[in-house]
Amino acid sequence: MGKTKALIITDGSETINSIANSIKDALKEVKVKIVDAKNFEGNEILPVDYFILGCEKPSPSSFAYLEELLSHINLVSRKCCIFSVNENSISYLKGIAADCEAEIKEPYLIEKGNFDKSKIKNWI
Repeated sequence: MGKTKALIITDGSETINSIANSIKDALKEVKVKIVDAKNFEGNEILPVDYFILGCEKPSPSSFAYLEELLSHINLVSRKCCIFSVNENSISYLKGIAADCEAEIKEPYLIEKGNFDKSKIKNWI
């Protein structure tokens, strides 16, 4: 069996990208790719075991394609993790991920300045 693969899709904001890089660093045994949603190509999500979504504010314009894709694809065998610094963004991300039927894990709300790297592995 191959190495577990994860894809982190972000809104490209500095805060979210910083958190995404910390997530990648914490998941040493996982092959992780980080992609800005504006550069996301739909086929990138197919070979992964986990996809992780993060945005700073709800409904960023860069997520338009991702929203459309997730409403038309079945990812029932995948797990979806969601993180943000904003409760409304968590709700937004849960909403766009719901249609694809992936197993949505408990979201990780990171309060500004209160990001605990040691909790990442347990969260994933």
